[in-house]
Amino acid sequence: MAATVIVLSRRLGAVLPAAALPALRAAPAVYAAPSVPEELARAAGAEPVGEDAGDLPADAVLLTCEPTADAVAVPEPEGAALLDAVAVMDRLRSPGGCPWDAEQTHESLLQYLVEECYELYQAIEDGDRADMREELGDVLLQVLFHARVAQEAAEGAFDVDAVADGLVAKLVGRHPHVFAGSERIETATAQEGRWEELKRAEKQRSSSVDGVPLGQPAVALAAKLVSRTARAGLPEDLLPAGDGVGEELFRQVARAKLGGADPEAELRTAARAFAERVRAAERSAAAEGADPHALDPETWRRAWPA
Repeated sequence: MAATVIVLSRRLGAVLPAAALPALRAAPAVYAAPSVPEELARAAGAEPVGEDAGDLPADAVLLTCEPTADAVAVPEPEGAALLDAVAVMDRLRSPGGCPWDAEQTHESLLQYLVEECYELYQAIEDGDRADMREELGDVLLQVLFHARVAQEAAEGAFDVDAVADGLVAKLVGRHPHVFAGSERIETATAQEGRWEELKRAEKQRSSSVDGVPLGQPAVALAAKLVSRTARAGLPEDLLPAGDGVGEELFRQVARAKLGGADPEAELRTAARAFAERVRAAERSAAAEGADPHALDPETWRRAWPA
């Protein structure tokens, strides 16, 4: 009979599976394979052994961090790999890590935050699951990076755990029908309205448009303002009514939003379709020997896809 093997998690440190406790209590000796970190082996009172642990007593226990068949393993919760991401970010930012990462600030990272969000947006539009997975990772990197920078602040410092704790508190607090059972919400529309009520009370907002991020793209900004004011009961005749381009565009956005469409997405779809038609016309003209960078109006019309 071979020794009992217990597979530990490098992510969870000294956590032991409950199923391993009887074997540990009864074992006359506990050994640690080379894969077990030295401090963890010391904490467990385990004696280090080499790669060949086949001669251990049958009633002994062997600790390892390598997946092994017929072993008692520490179950890792969903999301455990996030600990690896946090550790990598910490290593990059710490002394001896990456000089570029060490120099970044919240302000210098802003361009990447915007860029990565748009790349994720495009991956979702394209329905590209592989790109979506990659871009979600890039957005997660921005969260980890900003949290790590914030951890080093002289004043108002916080870390990634504080970010996660705040998110959990927000989600639980704004879903009392799920976590407290104190309310009953039947539809997504009802939940959206209740979310805004709870958010308004929580942040003590005095206006229906408080909290709308003014730095977002203009179409999305106008749509959000229309959505907020519509919920507040603003009549449509009070929307911008001037003759300028901005007012006319705002009214177009308002009509789309109040009609149930997403004007930002609709405009992006139209813009991307237009870009594809431009490329198709340029390819067609090039195939006929024309310079696609110097097309005259007639050549454009002739090459334009039907």
